[in-house]
Amino acid sequence: MADTSQTDERVKEISAFRKAMIRPELGGIVGTVAVFTLFALFAFDSGMFQAQGVMNWSIVSAQFMIIAVGACLLMIAGEFDLSVGSMIGFAGMMIAVFGVVLAWPMWIAIIMTFVICCTLGALNGWIVVRTGLPSFIVTLAFLFILRGFTIYIPQTIERKTIIGGIRDAAEGDWLGAIFGGKIGQPVFQWLGDAGIIGVFERGSRAGQPVVDGIPMLIVWAILLIIFGHVVLTKTRFGNWIFAAGGDAEAARNSGVPVNKVKILMFVFTAFCATVFATCQVMEFGSAGADRGLLKEFEAIIAVVIGGALLTGGYGSVLGAALGALIFGVVQQGLFFAGVESSLFRVFLGVILLAAVILNTYIRRIITGER
Repeated sequence: MADTSQTDERVKEISAFRKAMIRPELGGIVGTVAVFTLFALFAFDSGMFQAQGVMNWSIVSAQFMIIAVGACLLMIAGEFDLSVGSMIGFAGMMIAVFGVVLAWPMWIAIIMTFVICCTLGALNGWIVVRTGLPSFIVTLAFLFILRGFTIYIPQTIERKTIIGGIRDAAEGDWLGAIFGGKIGQPVFQWLGDAGIIGVFERGSRAGQPVVDGIPMLIVWAILLIIFGHVVLTKTRFGNWIFAAGGDAEAARNSGVPVNKVKILMFVFTAFCATVFATCQVMEFGSAGADRGLLKEFEAIIAVVIGGALLTGGYGSVLGAALGALIFGVVQQGLFFAGVESSLFRVFLGVILLAAVILNTYIRRIITGER
């Protein structure tokens, strides 16, 4: 009988430190620590880390997180979707048209919008897998198509590019509350009464806590992060996503339904964009033709900062969430620090470049890649 106590020399042992160093979240973790340290030094007394300040950058980060989750899974599957920003504007406009102009019940308007946008996402994916065209080209085309319709439809119907009245139309609507409401109000009221967080002492909100609940936008971000992480790391479908992006031909030969995986990831990306759009229009009470501009690039940048490879097959939902957190903290932190807001994208570009270089350099050292 073979001696099983001996270590198989064909199996290479990897230390816990090395495993930690090659995780895709490494760049996002380093970037997050660096950003929080920087603003703790230069903006600590500005209110950035008080209740209202934390809520401000949490909301901004949650916006990026929602679209970053979809972009992350799609990029790991080896594809891009440059139509995400236009999908956000289009989805918001469809909700306004259905719920305000056509006066449908808001829950029907929201559901119909999700159906249309997810169908468009499936169409994106179907064209990519059927024609073999790069997803960059196909979704770039849809970027212009959707943005064009987002401008044309309200101009044709209402002679304007902004449609308001959504908040009034959603008053008392059960589904509208799921996207535009808040949770935890009693808890925050208790915290305010206990003096743990401040209260407004004047105006119509006298005696109310400065933070009166957690917006559903943040709740959706957390739920999508959990869902994406579990699917990617705990299910067979998650293995299929990695396989489809790593080596599609080898994955097909192993029985992975690569085309199905890619199409479903395009659908999920459209779903995330529609969640973002629905939360946005419920918050603002209106839909505008210019909503979602550049969001597709911000989503991709958040995913890359989080450690994903542009070539596919490697990445992490948690890393993408950290990349989105960096977005929100930097954007709001510059305001609290009194820095010119136009420097946001300069700072963001530096963080992106540093994260990519760090990820690539450390991975090459650990894995021996050239």
